[in-house]
Amino acid sequence: MTGTRPLTPAPTAPLSGLRVLDLATLFAGPLAATLLGDFGAEVVKVEHPAKPDPSRGHGPSKDGIGLWWKVLGRNKRTITLDLSKPGGRATLLRLAATADVIIENFRPGTLEKWDLSWDELSAVNPRLILARVTAFGQFGPYAHRPGFGTLAEALSGFAAITGEPEAPPTLPPFGLADSIAGLATAYAVMTALAARDRTGEGQVVDMAIIEPILTVLGPQPTWYDQLGYVQQRTGNRSANNAPRNTYRTADGGWVAVSTSAQSIAERVMRLVGREDLIDEPWFATGADRARHADVLDAAVGTWIAARTRTEVLAAFEKAEAAVAPIQDVRDVMTDPQYAALDTLTTLPDPELGPLRMQNVLFRLSATPGAIHWAGRPHGADTDTVLTELGLTDAELAVLRAEGAV
Repeated sequence: MTGTRPLTPAPTAPLSGLRVLDLATLFAGPLAATLLGDFGAEVVKVEHPAKPDPSRGHGPSKDGIGLWWKVLGRNKRTITLDLSKPGGRATLLRLAATADVIIENFRPGTLEKWDLSWDELSAVNPRLILARVTAFGQFGPYAHRPGFGTLAEALSGFAAITGEPEAPPTLPPFGLADSIAGLATAYAVMTALAARDRTGEGQVVDMAIIEPILTVLGPQPTWYDQLGYVQQRTGNRSANNAPRNTYRTADGGWVAVSTSAQSIAERVMRLVGREDLIDEPWFATGADRARHADVLDAAVGTWIAARTRTEVLAAFEKAEAAVAPIQDVRDVMTDPQYAALDTLTTLPDPELGPLRMQNVLFRLSATPGAIHWAGRPHGADTDTVLTELGLTDAELAVLRAEGAV
């Protein structure tokens, strides 16, 4: 999945022939487009001429080049259009006529303000899928509020159950809700495309970032509905099994242990020399073990604290008990399992040279995905894409004069 490649998807890729216009910014919508591009969709990233996607400036940069954009913008051709200008609107409609999917994340009503509503878009292309990704959805009392993934992490209940019991609710240090919504949007687009195969007609995807994160939080609404049960913060512990925690090793490292299966819990206790606890009546179920987490954590933590991380990992592996080292990105970059899967792959970049990033999301045995290029400069492909669309040099000059590109 490395090497220099032309700016066109492989014809054998599973989504080859699918054209996606990525009008979105920060981060859910663009990630959905990235995932589609990884498996062969032709993705055209449309940015404002003067205000590019803010992800280009998020996080660390090298030589003034944003590194987050290199990942999020991979496999995308980049053009500029000001959709609020008449020429920008007209050009977007011409692009929409050639596209299968548009992904946007403007506040509800913004496309309509520019006379680019669903009615106008579908009129030029009845087979179009319009994926609308917003914090709160297209309707409801919050719909017109500004919103980001952080607000979804708060509203959904995620923050309320994350952190130590006596500590404040904890937000993730990365775009969790946005990332989950990006995955969900890619799935929603593929579902809409499958429906189009049967009906011949496109439709609108309404993706609210507050919803997918609530889905991955599991049965909490049902627990509350049926039992009045409200999950509390438990730190690294679980209400469903124990021992389940992070433990410090003799050399200052950390490991995580999980015992979701009864057999694993028994192996762990034998390994740490406390097989006597297995005979306790409360040890028979995960929930009962969780109620005795202090005893179990003390047994496991004491054993681990007397050994180096290498010794702990080797002993757990020999005992077929579930453990993993707590790794930071330095460890991840050299982890042998990730290396075997090529999870972190290397590709050439004309601006930065060899560049490592996460590979495509999954492996297909017959039609694998690939990263063809990293994120390209702002507007790098404007002339090429619009010329392919049929615009003449004179028309491009008019758009430039208007400030539409």
